[in-house]
Amino acid sequence: MKTNYPWKSFLKKIAVIAVPVALQNLLTTTGSMVDTMMIASLGQTEVGAVGLCAQFSSLMFACYWGFVGGGMLFFSQFWGAKDDEGINRSYGLTLTCMMTVGVVFGLLAICFPETVMRLYTDKESIRRIGTEYLRIAGFAYPLTVFSMAMAALLRCTGKVRIPLWGSVAGVCTNIFLNWVLIFGNLGAPALGVRGAALATVIAQAVSCLVVLVAARRSGHRYLLAVRRHFRWNRPFVSAYLKKCFPIICNEVLIGLGNMVINIVLGRQPEEAIAALAVLRTLEGLVIGFFAGFSNASSVLVGTEVGAGRLDVAYGRAWRLVYLCQGFIGLLGVALIALHTPILTVMGMHGESFRLAFGMLAIYLAAALIRMGNWTQNDTFRAAGDATTGTVLEIIFMWLMVLPCVCISGLVLKWPTLAVFALCYVDEPIRYVLMQRHLYKGKWIRPVTPEGRAALADWKPDREKACAE
Repeated sequence: MKTNYPWKSFLKKIAVIAVPVALQNLLTTTGSMVDTMMIASLGQTEVGAVGLCAQFSSLMFACYWGFVGGGMLFFSQFWGAKDDEGINRSYGLTLTCMMTVGVVFGLLAICFPETVMRLYTDKESIRRIGTEYLRIAGFAYPLTVFSMAMAALLRCTGKVRIPLWGSVAGVCTNIFLNWVLIFGNLGAPALGVRGAALATVIAQAVSCLVVLVAARRSGHRYLLAVRRHFRWNRPFVSAYLKKCFPIICNEVLIGLGNMVINIVLGRQPEEAIAALAVLRTLEGLVIGFFAGFSNASSVLVGTEVGAGRLDVAYGRAWRLVYLCQGFIGLLGVALIALHTPILTVMGMHGESFRLAFGMLAIYLAAALIRMGNWTQNDTFRAAGDATTGTVLEIIFMWLMVLPCVCISGLVLKWPTLAVFALCYVDEPIRYVLMQRHLYKGKWIRPVTPEGRAALADWKPDREKACAE
């Protein structure tokens, strides 16, 4: 179908939002890769231990990301409707909920690191090293959550570069302090994995400080308006939690499901655990590019829904999905072409190299569909539909993926790569179902008066949407 869709302006809007976010995540992943390379010089056991600790922080991510998704829904729609009070109140409520999660996980890591590590692996040597790392790294968890809350607000209100500067400062600090504290350079004691954990804490503090200073200097009228953040009333809190609840359930239940998967994989041989740690680091590259499109979806779709321009939102949504998949495909080809030097420099050799490459190939094949599913879900959420993607993801995770992984890994004792491949067995089915929902347009459910007024007489018209 030939259309006059304004691709040039559309791609420019995507670039303004997606490129800084992708660069920020690329910097974070680069820092993680440097961490892995430095820790790899200590041994594969250390790599595996720190990798399993990262899985605990991933569980924390799952628990607070529901509030990020719900918060961005409100930030972007209120931004489109030019409702300053709505933005301030939703940020204050989002920050309160997120920091509660960060403090709880920080206390668990600091006070009960042995218990945490026993959940993830039965290897005593890995548990011992992971306990040392978690006891210190737990102090970084509230700072990480605070940084993520600020980034979500800034991106939805047009200040996408400020979180990028914070990441630059944090990553540079982390790499430098890793070099100093892991190996004992510049007269510092050689602390090994404890040095890596301490560097993480300091780097997160630096990142938060840079974001706050930059926001103040830019005159951002929302981030520092502390007195206006907590003017909630019961109807607002009720509406916020009603929208956030499905997203929270989704992220928590998926996080718990991933924890079960990691528990199964954590009982594989040590070479497989080390390979999985490296794979999770490289996964950050893929998710980094996806995050750019995810934020673009939330802002470019959410603002139009909030402003009542529903045809524009509909036209943008399905293009964002395919553009995201196209970029992920190109990135996958590049990673496969360069896998040998990448895996070698990250300490993989022999059996661990074979397993790491196998996991990477499986993951990249699945990621092409997986990131399409994630982008569609984030688009639905930004438009007000926090339920559809959530229900599908939870059902397939708990009724299909987990039984397959647990039975193959714990009962049948299948090879590691076969078990790993089953982690993504549901993605193609969900993709078909999500595509159907995307084209029907029933995911547009505004929270602003302007959006609700426009919805009353709106029906999906793809040809009209194409012309924006």
